[in-house]
Amino acid sequence: MTATAPAAATARPADTPPPLPLLPRRRGIELALLVGAVLISVCGYVVVGLARRHALPGGALRYGAGLGGLALLAHLAVRLRAPHADPLLLPTAVLLNGLGLVLIFRLDLETPGDHAAPTQLMWSTVGVALFIAVVLLLGDHRVLAGYAYRCAAFALLLMAAPILFPAVNGAKIWIRIAGFSIQPGEFAKVAITVFFAAYLAAKRHALAHVGRRVLRIQLPAGRVLGPIVAIWLISVAVLVLEHDLGTSLVFFGVFVVLLYVATGRAGWIAVGLLLATAGAAAVGTLEPHVHGRVEDWQHPFAGIAEGRGAGQLAQSLFAFAAGGVLGTGLGQGHSALIGFAMKSDFILATFGEELGLAGLTALFLLYALLVARGYRAALGLRDPFGGLLAVGLAVLPALQVFVIAGGVTGLIPLTGMAMPFLAQGGSSVVTNWIIIALLVRVSDRARAPGPEPSPRPPRRTRKAPPPAAPADGAPSPGAGR
Repeated sequence: MTATAPAAATARPADTPPPLPLLPRRRGIELALLVGAVLISVCGYVVVGLARRHALPGGALRYGAGLGGLALLAHLAVRLRAPHADPLLLPTAVLLNGLGLVLIFRLDLETPGDHAAPTQLMWSTVGVALFIAVVLLLGDHRVLAGYAYRCAAFALLLMAAPILFPAVNGAKIWIRIAGFSIQPGEFAKVAITVFFAAYLAAKRHALAHVGRRVLRIQLPAGRVLGPIVAIWLISVAVLVLEHDLGTSLVFFGVFVVLLYVATGRAGWIAVGLLLATAGAAAVGTLEPHVHGRVEDWQHPFAGIAEGRGAGQLAQSLFAFAAGGVLGTGLGQGHSALIGFAMKSDFILATFGEELGLAGLTALFLLYALLVARGYRAALGLRDPFGGLLAVGLAVLPALQVFVIAGGVTGLIPLTGMAMPFLAQGGSSVVTNWIIIALLVRVSDRARAPGPEPSPRPPRRTRKAPPPAAPADGAPSPGAGR
């Protein structure tokens, strides 16, 4: 009797998943990493001032205090409401945001009449405020699944709004009113990702097993895939009308990746690549604005041969070549030659010229770390919606980095998107902080000990539900009597 007592005490049903290991909170490590991120950013600010003016910049202390205060407030919110969250997400975001502010301050020295660093710091403050609001107010990420179709309608409304406003640099992606500008497509990315995750989580079994087989690929039934494809086609149509194909490519990439994760069928990746290639070829041939970018991509040095001078893509390639392995030094490049987009589309060229291949490698590793921690949070969740949401949120910055880095290095045509946290753009930095907040909330649920609580109390029913069928062929309670 005594020998079997411990075994009986620890026995559990066969269909009950094993308990997750208790993970340490590591909030102290997060705080230490935040201090390091702020110090690295302040050192970069000081190095730029010494390289350009041979003196300490006057606002170094104010800049460090502002960035450190924002980081501390965000850390306190995580410590209070998400104590089990991944300790690397917030420090990585703070470091990327701080490096972006340093680069924009450095580029402001090339344009004395256009200082963008104070505005970018203001938008970073707004982004951190929204980060804190999401962490404090969103108790459970599964609540978002109930607003899936509302998120889809909101995203379509945001994407359609710039059509009514004049184009800027050939693209209708901005809303400008009385000197205030906003890019609603950035916020639409988060809303449409929530919709994709909720819909695919609910229909994942039908998407994986129902439908016809075409060219050895089993397709789902039209009634299952129809609504999500229809909403995606509408969003892409709006983006094509606005000539914002970079965001359209990101939407399509998130759609295909989540479809693959939800169904486990690699054929969706092949179908997605074929559709993306066909769409890019059609739009690049028929749409003049996009066709011009394709021409510049295919012949980046044509302007030099024709006597018109080097274009932005050619100057970007020259900047990467001049940087070499270790770079020319922070603040000692020739970013002004790139032109008007040096603070937005081509800010990565400045980073590559002044910090070299070593700096670019470190930067890409930071982005890779951010994406990997999002994937790890997805693996730790047991609810399908949370896993798909974490994957979708992690894929967003990954695709953006690939599209932007590929454009400025000549791998793919330019798309005009903003590098996450790094480039000038209020809408972009605010959206990225919202993405980090959602990942923090999801990772907190993934790392928390104990069973997952229900997001809402169950509804009361008037009649008792019928007894559930036994699972896995187990006998019913009354069998054998």
